[in-house]
Amino acid sequence: MRRLFWIALLLLSNAAGAQTLPAAVSMDAPMLTLQGEGAMRWFGLKVYDIRLWTLAKKFTHAEHFALELIYDMNLNGKEIAEKSVELIREQGQKDEAKLKRWGEAMAKVFPDIKKGDALIGVSIPGKEARFYSRDKFIAAVPDPEFAKAFFDIWLAESTTEPKVRARLLGNNGK
Repeated sequence: MRRLFWIALLLLSNAAGAQTLPAAVSMDAPMLTLQGEGAMRWFGLKVYDIRLWTLAKKFTHAEHFALELIYDMNLNGKEIAEKSVELIREQGQKDEAKLKRWGEAMAKVFPDIKKGDALIGVSIPGKEARFYSRDKFIAAVPDPEFAKAFFDIWLAESTTEPKVRARLLGNNGK
């Protein structure tokens, strides 16, 4: 009987510690599981923790996936949009009209962030990028080219943060 108690306790503690996406995201993108996670730092200061959630064990742009950012500092939504445009440009996007349009869309979507807030982006392949807080759907940007460019900030081989990418993909930074 005592042994059964300890087994049950172990199972419950494992279930309680399991990482899951917020309900609002899981309703629109079910069955995603954590593939990898890392931390984004700027001059040694942690900006956010980041997690990649996928359908398969191996990441692909062809299937639904989510990037969850849990912020460690306060940030203005407009500044997040501007930095995102800058990073997309660094990935090789040269069409300034497109970058302007994407920046305006992100400025409308991204809320001001406080320490501890989460912003979750979900890729709907061939369709759009959807954005959520922990509690609710925020908005979508219905442009598949934008979705790929946005998520490639972290997931492209040419990312400015290859160690974070490696951790997201489950390579432990290697």
